[in-house]
Amino acid sequence: MRKTITTLLLFFSFIGIAQNSVDLDYYLPQNITYDNNIPRPADIIGHELGEWHVTHDKLMFYMQTLAEKSNRISIENRGSTFEGRPILLLTITSPENHKNLEQIREEHIALTESGNTPTSIENMPIIVYQGFSVHGNEPSGANAGLAYAYYLAAAQGPEIENLLDNLVILMDPSFNPDGLQRFAYWANTNKSINLNSDNNEREYHEVWPGGRTNHYWFDINRDWLPVQLPESRARIKTFHKWLPNILTDHHEMVTNATFFFQPGEPTRVHPLTPAMNQELTAQIGSYHAKALDKIGSLYFSEERYDDYYYGKGSTFPDVNGGIGILFEQASSRGHIQDTENGILTFPFTIRNQFTTALSTIEAAKNMRVKILSYQQEFYRNMRNEATKSRTKAIVFGDSKDAAKTWHLAEILSRHKINFHELAADVSLAGKSFKKDHSYVVPMNQKNHRLIKAMFEKRTTFTDSLFYDISAWTFPLAFNVDYAELESLANAGPQITDFKPLTGSVSQQSNYAYLFEWSEYYTPRALNQILSKGLRAKVAKSKFTLENNTYDYGTIMIPVQNQVLNSNDLHIFLKEVAEDSKIMIRGVNTGLSQGIDLGSNDFDPVKKQKVAIVVGSGIRSYDAGEIWHLFDTRYNMKITKIDKEYINSVDLSSYTAIIIPRSSGKNANDKILAKKLNDWAKEGGTLIGYGNMADWFNKHEFMNLKFRKDTLEARDISFEQKSDFLGAQVTGGAIFEAKQDRSHPINFGYKNDKVSLFRNTNVYIEPDKDSYNNPIRYTNQPLQSGYISEENLEMIKGSVPFKVQRLGKGRVILFTDNTNFRAFWYGTNKFLMNAIFFGKIM
Repeated sequence: MRKTITTLLLFFSFIGIAQNSVDLDYYLPQNITYDNNIPRPADIIGHELGEWHVTHDKLMFYMQTLAEKSNRISIENRGSTFEGRPILLLTITSPENHKNLEQIREEHIALTESGNTPTSIENMPIIVYQGFSVHGNEPSGANAGLAYAYYLAAAQGPEIENLLDNLVILMDPSFNPDGLQRFAYWANTNKSINLNSDNNEREYHEVWPGGRTNHYWFDINRDWLPVQLPESRARIKTFHKWLPNILTDHHEMVTNATFFFQPGEPTRVHPLTPAMNQELTAQIGSYHAKALDKIGSLYFSEERYDDYYYGKGSTFPDVNGGIGILFEQASSRGHIQDTENGILTFPFTIRNQFTTALSTIEAAKNMRVKILSYQQEFYRNMRNEATKSRTKAIVFGDSKDAAKTWHLAEILSRHKINFHELAADVSLAGKSFKKDHSYVVPMNQKNHRLIKAMFEKRTTFTDSLFYDISAWTFPLAFNVDYAELESLANAGPQITDFKPLTGSVSQQSNYAYLFEWSEYYTPRALNQILSKGLRAKVAKSKFTLENNTYDYGTIMIPVQNQVLNSNDLHIFLKEVAEDSKIMIRGVNTGLSQGIDLGSNDFDPVKKQKVAIVVGSGIRSYDAGEIWHLFDTRYNMKITKIDKEYINSVDLSSYTAIIIPRSSGKNANDKILAKKLNDWAKEGGTLIGYGNMADWFNKHEFMNLKFRKDTLEARDISFEQKSDFLGAQVTGGAIFEAKQDRSHPINFGYKNDKVSLFRNTNVYIEPDKDSYNNPIRYTNQPLQSGYISEENLEMIKGSVPFKVQRLGKGRVILFTDNTNFRAFWYGTNKFLMNAIFFGKIM
């Protein structure tokens, strides 16, 4: 299977078929009878499959109808998306298995719990989880699910009965309901009666941000490991409830491609994935090849796609004893398109997805005992590996940030990883761990390898090309202290009831209230306070008051001259503390060791009104991460202003405007540059990310000096060109930087080192004055992930942050993504500091 396998590509026998709808028989296996009591998709959704793009509501109605009509199917709603759409799961198996479903599940899980088989594997059903269209504008999967569910409900005969006796199929008809709905609207509203295959047709060019992502513009196929989004949380709960043997993930790729199925590129498999996993994946692949041969579809395998990042649906099962399978179908992106392989129609893309859904369960049935045995052996090996490991536990925590630590533990909890309280305050490996701000994770447990995947740092690789990020070390992402332990001596009781955090006010005061800026949700608290019309100030120096020490960035709320009297202020601050999960201390005096509360080293903090530039040319992922951070974490309003109309907007009321990374389009908009320049000079704070550095420099917002790559491609063949250039991409790695904690950009950080996620090659020279380099990469910056030798030299000593005065305002630049995929909790506060404290930088 190393080389591409091809057969004659057959689309439709006549071009005319593409102009007319096809009926369900085009997709279904022939020579099979179907139960007339089971409605076909067209009976419920009102059109033939592939004639229109199915909307999520119609998809839902059809699946609910099948569950009502068929004793092979049950359905459940596991929650809601951000837009309120149900996250459905169908369980499909024989009627007899349905009667004993919980017993089947318990016996299957027992197979992974101990070395002894609880019941004969020969008699155990195999568990297959099949999910469709995690990217909303890759809709052939979800549409194929209509035909697939119908087939499983209606097909008659001993073959289907035998299959359902031996399988429990968990079917997610749409991994991404919001994105699917958004794309279906686009494709259907732009469809013509006379289908137009011209690639320039508007139907095939979605407007920004497109239907790929969920409500907040996240690629939710990257969230299987971080589990930050509602769609992910539902499917991860299902995954760990069942521990499926096979999980399939149906995608689409560029229009001029064919069809891909795993295994992927052999040199790009994560080292924690067993070799047998890839062997079984290849054996399953032979079933896909045979099925696609039969209908005459071109395909390829063992190329392009990797099996490295465990946060993808096709790779996450591999570290959990299962087998993940990625399918990639060339996309029609609408209803019909010209391609280098001929005319590609929507029904044809659906048929390929349907065909490989069937070949998956055929492989599962025939390989059932072998795959169940593999899963059992996987967990047996994990137990042996854990027993032999020198590291017996990992402790992590942040002595000044309980919430950030809690959220990391929350991810462990979602993955069924056991963890304990810390028995007592302790110093380990030169780091201080506080009992109620830390957790201990034993390594000798079922998910031993998953724990390693989450906590390890890896900097050596067999390949320099990555389809996704090369590092995701969770304690670095959260910027918590952590250490490996050789015993469980510091572990307290196991946490079985993982309770949410709380907040409080120490006492009522008639003088002032203080809270340090170190806790994760302090920006949320400050925003509530300022939105109430209350006055607040920020400390630019450390001080000690009433036996408590206060760090840079401490917030002070005086009691006098406020819009609330002292009693109402106390009641309100209790609400704020509880909502933001922080401790607010009431104090009785302003006389301290260090700066007094009336010192000029306390600067006023103003209510912020923030906007973000969105639209064509802006990376929607980056913009969505910022929107999500404001809206769901900090309860702060953020106005999304599209580049199309920003030039007509009065920006004078905005205190801060954020420009995420650009995709390169419209990057030289002089009118936009002038408008933002004029606004900043009047006192605004302009914040840019990544390659906006070039834009800021070109349009004279900042004066930056860049380090440029001088690498030349000598002795490189044409064939090697792609790999050579790909090796220079920093696709996602983690780097250490040193912080000047007295600078406002670093308020709230207790250590003088921080871990930054980087997926750019923007390198900026430091300023000659050290105080203008409050964040600077160390001379040994690489902590985890891949970076080329040339780029590693350039990053050393460079700066990922710059601030510069512009008239009355400030321009701030971050070269790195401080909000990556909603789980980089450790650097979220940088953006909040830029917004609230930009004026004093």
